[in-house]
Amino acid sequence: MKLLIVEDETRMADLLRKGLMEEGHTVTCAGDGAEGLALAKDHEFDVIILDVMIPKLSGYELAKRLRAEKVRTPILMLTAKDSVPDIIQGLDLGADDYMTKPFSFAELVARLRAVKRRALAAGDPQLQVADLVLNPASRKVTRGEESVSLTRTEYSLLERLMYRSGKVVSRQSLIESVWGFDREIEGNTLDAFMHLLRNKVDRRGQPKLIHTVRGVGYMIRSDERA
Repeated sequence: MKLLIVEDETRMADLLRKGLMEEGHTVTCAGDGAEGLALAKDHEFDVIILDVMIPKLSGYELAKRLRAEKVRTPILMLTAKDSVPDIIQGLDLGADDYMTKPFSFAELVARLRAVKRRALAAGDPQLQVADLVLNPASRKVTRGEESVSLTRTEYSLLERLMYRSGKVVSRQSLIESVWGFDREIEGNTLDAFMHLLRNKVDRRGQPKLIHTVRGVGYMIRSDERA
């Protein structure tokens, strides 16, 4: 999963990031509510882990702003505020789950999986551009009647493009979404993976779906306009 942690306590953020990365997740951290809001609006995440007592925008204010601005990314609030009114307020403002500190890391990982499952079940079960279909729940990709076998990186790139179908996705946004903010990825690495993805999705004789927008990034669309 691609996770955003909004937590101002450096030690807690580092512990969460390390543990979740060891579980195989891609993790981005924000130290205050304003930074968290900007990241959540500009990038695709599977779940946001949100502390309540953070500077600039509290966790409650951030959740309210995200829902008001139609950002539907699932939110798991993780906070020391453990009274029933606090929990009710967080859930009423748009959180999908609420855990209190101290917490079990194993339970946190299980709850993250559950939050994502519920979000997938409630949303559109598949993404489609022309005859290309991607099912986020099963991670199955098909083009017409044929299955498309993708590596984890290729799948992540395609999923990001299809969520933004018809819109240009910048090179930097693709790199950050797939590899995270903390890794130094060269532009030619992205181009190499996009070449591999194209060879699998836009096979010989099929209409071209993945397009390069020179100097900006890539997009997926179902027509042949330049």
